[in-house]
This record gives sequence, structure tokens and C-alpha cells, in this order.
Amino acid sequence: MSNENANVPKAEIIYGLEDRPPVGESIYAAIQHLLAIIVGIMTPPLIIGNVLGLEPQTKAYLISMSLFVSGVATFIQCRKFGPIGSGLLSIQGTSFAFLGSVISVGFMVKGQGGGDAEILRMIFGVAFVGAFIEIIISRFLPAVRKVITPLVSGIVVTLIGLSLIKVAVIDFGGGMYIYQNKPELFAQPANLGFGFLVLITIIILNRSSNRFIRMGAIVMALAVGYVIAAFMGLIDFSKLEGASLFAAPIPFKYGFFDFSLSAFIPIALIYLITAVESIGDLTATSMVSNQPIKGDKYIKTISGGVLGDGVNSAIAAVFNSFPNTTFSQNNGVIQLTGVASRYVGYFIALLLVVAGLFPILATLFSLIPNSVLGGATVLMFGTVAAAGIKIIASSTINRRGMLIIAISMGLGLGVTFVPEVLNSLPPVLKNIFSSSITTGGLTAIICNVVLPRGKEAEKEVSEKPSIVEGP
Repeated sequence: MSNENANVPKAEIIYGLEDRPPVGESIYAAIQHLLAIIVGIMTPPLIIGNVLGLEPQTKAYLISMSLFVSGVATFIQCRKFGPIGSGLLSIQGTSFAFLGSVISVGFMVKGQGGGDAEILRMIFGVAFVGAFIEIIISRFLPAVRKVITPLVSGIVVTLIGLSLIKVAVIDFGGGMYIYQNKPELFAQPANLGFGFLVLITIIILNRSSNRFIRMGAIVMALAVGYVIAAFMGLIDFSKLEGASLFAAPIPFKYGFFDFSLSAFIPIALIYLITAVESIGDLTATSMVSNQPIKGDKYIKTISGGVLGDGVNSAIAAVFNSFPNTTFSQNNGVIQLTGVASRYVGYFIALLLVVAGLFPILATLFSLIPNSVLGGATVLMFGTVAAAGIKIIASSTINRRGMLIIAISMGLGLGVTFVPEVLNSLPPVLKNIFSSSITTGGLTAIICNVVLPRGKEAEKEVSEKPSIVEGP
């Protein structure tokens, strides 16, 4: 291991980045990653389709293509083609960050009398052009290595984990629909029981000395919850009847792209933000895979990953899907299973492509009760936050570092706890800064640039080495 990563606590890994697990074990690990992300990949197109009132067959096709493109994009990230891709076990999926902007573009076209095809041509057109923002940013990352430090990345990763925990807890209590529309049914004993059942099962299995049991902790626990829920009649298998048997990927299915500058600007801003988020995700993936989180190799990995994000989002637009980004929850799966092999990513990619081509398989996965899934995601998202803390610990935590952490966390979590503080901002800015990741991440970057690195910092490091981890 390079001394670039010598002071970072090592993760407990069964299969390292370049290891090739047997096919059976690879598929086993891949299924756990699939279970962690498949609902998250299908949800954005489902929400967009429902809010914009798209036809049922259109929504179904968009969901299938989201899975298909996620598979292709994951293969590109893991396999790495020249400079494109991180070469890590980095999973791609449709991004939630673009929901507000994409829906706004859709309503703009709909207000002008456009139908499904016109709406999607405009959305995919501005998303395709916007993808080049990430592509350009990726080429300048080596020049900003002093800006995107482990401290900054650690703060972003921590905020990603903390922001996702709310989503996990809502699932734990029964799901977003019940939380918003039927609050009297939220957090019923049955829902909490399933959540705790899965959570406790994962903990018990993960502490096993048998590596196969540890690797399968998540999928075993979810299977237990799924089977029990099915026996209790809590899974509606009738939804399988309406699922299509096959969905062919057709480039430009809804026609060639349209473009509007007013529609493009908010999408472009989100691409800037997702580049920062991807840097945080990829840094976390590097760390839990026992790879460097500083130095030339690290910068090359991050540059390739962000470039992959941009290229994959462009591919997504061509194949009728929404912008892609790295999924942070998979870092939790890596930590819990001990499998960091990028070759497992090939199997994940294959499963995603198959799920996209044969929608009935995706529908079967989507029937997992929210509380069952929440029992797993509470733990996985918590481990993402913990990974961020470990990255922060690899930096010099002097007075300057403490200030950066305090300001970034304060503002980042502040807009989450009290979103009303943004009410006076224009809608576009309110949509951007309502994310703790966006506000905290940008604050960390700005503070890291503005706050001086004086001799006082060096003096503190020499006088108090006990609080410093890393060069």
C-alpha cells in the first residue's frame, strides 16, 4: 500500500480491488449491491413520470431504461476505458439531485402544450449538453487538488451519509407515501418490527467469523424480511401481472434532442454540484477499498470517475434516461461485506442490464416492503457517514480544520433542519441550496480556499500531534 494512504485506518477487506472472487461469490455480492440500489434507480423516473402525468407505458419504459443505462454506466466505471471511469467498485444510477430541475423543465414544455415526446426531448436535450460540464470539470481536477482535499471530501461524504439517513428512517417507518399522505399509519408496530428484524439480522450475520455469512449478511436479512412479509400477505404480487416481458433500448426513442437556455441553466448548476458529490462518493469508495485518498493515484482515480459520470449521463440521455451519478450507499455494502473487487461490478452491471431488458425482474425487486429495505439502509447510510468521519480523521485537524468542519456542517445541516431559512431566495437558488450536501460541500470548498494556512497551523500540528492523523 502506498504511503499516500498510510495514515488512514484500513477497512476489513475480504476481496481487494483487483481480486477476482469465484463466480458464485461474485454473483452473491452483486445481488446485495443490486438490492441496495434498484429501488433508488427506479424511483426518480417513477416520480418524474407521476408528477408530469406521463402515460403508463412511457413511465414503464423510462424505468426500464434507467436500469439498463445504470448497468452500462456501472460497467464503464468499474472496467475503466482509457481515462473514462474510476476503476473502483463504483455503482452508477439515476440521480435524485436533478428531480426538481427536470420536473421544472417538464412543466415548462407541458405549459406550452407539449406531450410526452416533446417533454422528454427537451429534458434529455438539456441533460445531454449539461453532461459536458462534468466532463470539462474532470479534466481540471489535478489543478484543484489543493481545493478538493481529504478534509473537504470527508465533510461531503459525511453530509451525504447524514442526509440519506432521513430517507432510510422514513423507509424504516413505512415509506414516503405513508409518511406524507397517511401519517396515522406511519411507524406502526409491524413496520418497525420488520425494520428492526432486518437491522438486527444484518448485525448478527455481519459479526460472524464465516466470510460467506458476512458477505451475505444484507441479502440474507432482506430475504428473511421479504419471505416473512410475503407469508403475512403484505406483498402485492398482482403488480407482476402488468409488467412487460421485454423492453428494447432504442436511442432517441422520443425524437432528437430539443434545447432551451432557460431550461439548461438550472440543470447546469446541478451538474456542478453532482461533480462535488461524486468526488465525495469516489473518495469514500477509495477509502473503504483501502486505496489512496490523496496523491497522484487518487487524483487520477477521481478524475476518471467524474469523467465517467459525465460520459455516462450523456449516454443516459441518448438512451432515454436521466442523468447518472455514483451511488454512495454501495460504500456501505462494501464495508459490511468486505468485498471491494471491481470485478464484482461487472456482475452488478449485468444484473442491472438484465433487469432493464426484462422489467418483470425489476418489478419483483421493487415489491420489497419499505420497512424491510429501511432496516438495511439505516445501517448502510450510517456507514457512509462513518466513512466520511474516517476521511476527515486522515486530515490535519487544527484550528483551521475545526473551523472548516464547524461552518460546513453547521450550514449544511442547518438548511436540512430549518429549510424555511431559504424562503427568500429565488426558486432556482432555493432548489440548489436546499441540499445539505450542496450547501455544506460548497461551504467547505470556499472555506478551504479563503481561510489562510499560516505558520500557526504548523505550530499547532507540532505541539499537538495527538489530534493529527495524516501528513
